[in-house]
Amino acid sequence: MPFTYNRTVRLVDTDAAGVVYFANVLVMCHEAYEESLAACHINLKTFVSNSATAFPIVHAAVDFLQPMFCGDQVLIQLESKQISNTAFEINYQIFAAALREQRLAQAITRHVCINPISRTRTPLPEVINQWLDCG
Repeated sequence: MPFTYNRTVRLVDTDAAGVVYFANVLVMCHEAYEESLAACHINLKTFVSNSATAFPIVHAAVDFLQPMFCGDQVLIQLESKQISNTAFEINYQIFAAALREQRLAQAITRHVCINPISRTRTPLPEVINQWLDCG
């Protein structure tokens, strides 16, 4: 079942044309990712301070379907899935909150689990498996 994050598009999210700046869609998606971790009772401070693992994004893509403007209420639905023993991906669908069938954008991020010292891949830890099962 997808996790849903409610968000208001802020002025800082927009560009000079008054629409969401392309890179800020990924910022909003990352906020949804963080909220999904917290919703699964994962302590974010502990999660990011773990010196044994890191989860860099190795691929990101966004497709824009409709413009988003300052003040718009949006719903960001995310679904995560394991794609190997060292990687997972998150698919995001962004909808207008008032019209849930009106999809505004979609995005994907792929993450790998690495040892931050050696920079080599390592199996996903239990905390990520817990999160993948939680959603």
